Amino acid sequence: MKNTSVYKALFCCIAGCVFFMPIFAQERGKVEVIKDPRIDTLIAKRFSFKDNAAASAPFSSNGYRVQLYSGSDRKAAYSAQAKFQEKYPEIHTYITYIQPNFKVRAGNFRTRLGAEKMTQQLKGLFFGLFIIPEKIDPTKADQSND
Repeated sequence: MKNTSVYKALFCCIAGCVFFMPIFAQERGKVEVIKDPRIDTLIAKRFSFKDNAAASAPFSSNGYRVQLYSGSDRKAAYSAQAKFQEKYPEIHTYITYIQPNFKVRAGNFRTRLGAEKMTQQLKGLFFGLFIIPEKIDPTKADQSND
């Protein structure tokens, strides 16, 4: 009989803890956050940079460029760029390097017709000209040949 009374007492203790514990655990506490005030300043600057960058970031659109040079010689690529810039200083040029080749491309043409006109003008100066469909910056689009 002693065993059953021990079990009953143990059961009552466990049951009491299970049923009455949530009452004590439901108390609301107070959390105090201590932080450096410069964190708020940094967060505010981050949002202002993001807003300014979105407003001033140029968008891109589909267009065309004329490829003047493609090869592994770096000096020849820069020479082709300089040769083009000497004759057409108002038109933007772009050099890209995709291993193992340098590529020199010119223009931000909105239409293929503008790029074809430029290709016709450059036939005597450069060999192996190609018209490349590419993302361009429309704010720098070449108006004279479109």
